[in-house]
Amino acid sequence: MRHIISILVNNQPRVLARVASLFGRRNFNIESISVGESEEPGLSRIVIVTHGDARTMEQVSKHLHKLIDVIKVQDLSIQQSVARELLLVKVGATASNRAEIQGIIEPFRASVVDVGINSLMIQATGDREKLDALIELLRPYGIKELARTGITALPRSMQIQPKAHMHA
Repeated sequence: MRHIISILVNNQPRVLARVASLFGRRNFNIESISVGESEEPGLSRIVIVTHGDARTMEQVSKHLHKLIDVIKVQDLSIQQSVARELLLVKVGATASNRAEIQGIIEPFRASVVDVGINSLMIQATGDREKLDALIELLRPYGIKELARTGITALPRSMQIQPKAHMHA
């Protein structure tokens, strides 16, 4: 089963290496990893996508909690969350097919962020399946370069219950 693990850590040297090493020692492949500042100064959020059963993930979570500088660990796969990835893709483009490519990327809410003589660089964000679909549609134009950030995610906010209307 695929898991998205969010780890809040102190922004210190070697924290990322210790976290990644823990996964490696347990023979887990890290499908994607993203790291960046969090809402708290001095804290970073590491988001790791990996595969494993629930019992194994629980063990990984316990081991992560034992690491110095780990503040909080959440398995975002078992709760509602928002997960996104950024894609930059450079495709072959000529004057005659630029409008066609624009028509392909528009429904994906993607945008052209750089124009070359024989290429377009396109930026898109979304879930993995959406970005995979966009790549497949762009493949016939010739993908020159491609970079993906890996998934970043946060738990959804709790739904606010509407207040009951009082009648006088």
